[in-house]
Amino acid sequence: MKGHLNTPESKDRISYIHGSDGSSSSSQQNPKSTAKWAASLENLLEDPEGVKRFREFLKKEFSEENVLFWLACEDFKKTQDKKQMQEKAKEIYMTFLSSKASSQVNVEGQSRLNEKILEEPHPLMFQKLQDQIFNLMKYDSYSRFLKSDLFLKHKRTEEEEEDPPDAQTAAKRASRIYNT
Repeated sequence: MKGHLNTPESKDRISYIHGSDGSSSSSQQNPKSTAKWAASLENLLEDPEGVKRFREFLKKEFSEENVLFWLACEDFKKTQDKKQMQEKAKEIYMTFLSSKASSQVNVEGQSRLNEKILEEPHPLMFQKLQDQIFNLMKYDSYSRFLKSDLFLKHKRTEEEEEDPPDAQTAAKRASRIYNT
């Protein structure tokens, strides 16, 4: 199927946004990113490194299609060109919503979506379904992610990099020197 999300060209489009392995284009990480990720699912999804880690977790849970659908809808909403919008709408439908979808998401109202709506796409046509998936991730997968070894190991690594055990602040060194 041309334009399908599992084709090499569509993977390139996803790769362009998230890196070929789902990683961000910059490997620089904000200090304490795990603290931001833990604050809200919104913060996690705004951080390419957070998306990468969340996808890793969802792969293990066999529910990566949820975040992929959410990301595809976000990308779709930014599309201006009518022809591109039609292609992306069909791609989202065939990949995530059709009964024959390769990465079908489980949303209510899915059966009401048929291919006729793809002829006249608009930026918010998938919004209700995207909101359902967001809430599913927020109240289900996201809380488990925050308790997962994957997240906790990343958090520990981040804390160790920020505050190595043998690091001393100038104030501590000075107080030892002058208080002896």
